[in-house]
Amino acid sequence: MIIYDTQFNTNEWFLLIGLAIGIFTLWLLPKRFPGQVTNVFFLSGVFSGFFFDHTLSVQPVSYYDVNDSSLFEFMDFVSYWMYGIFSYLFFYVFDRLRVQPSRVPLYVLIWSLASLGFEWLGVQMGIYHYTNGYQIWYSLPIYLIVETLWCFLYARCRGTCMRSMSS
Repeated sequence: MIIYDTQFNTNEWFLLIGLAIGIFTLWLLPKRFPGQVTNVFFLSGVFSGFFFDHTLSVQPVSYYDVNDSSLFEFMDFVSYWMYGIFSYLFFYVFDRLRVQPSRVPLYVLIWSLASLGFEWLGVQMGIYHYTNGYQIWYSLPIYLIVETLWCFLYARCRGTCMRSMSS
């Protein structure tokens, strides 16, 4: 077990303030999707973050730790809700802009670079601690894959979920 910090400080405040701003932002946005679809879009981010954090940050690979120690903590749980806010905004903007299929790669690239930027900020705030030679650029293919899959999820929900809920 590695302990990076034992105080309630920058990384916890960053998560709590970010979560509050994110929730407030979602609250301000006009409703765009039926409730069940909203939940799917939100939880896809929570699941993606949880899946990759627990795939890449546990033994035997353990490429990074989240927050104050290498153990799972309550604030790690809080951080997954920020992934949910991020994914919901991804879907919201995607729908709002009515991204055409030919523009999907550009949209995914922009959001993947934004994801990398938020990860970099998280490193600066002490949320992520890389180990075993991991570098931030290794996250880019993960973001590209996840956000491309989100586009397929959006198309699937747009084609079936939203149509069946409106009838």
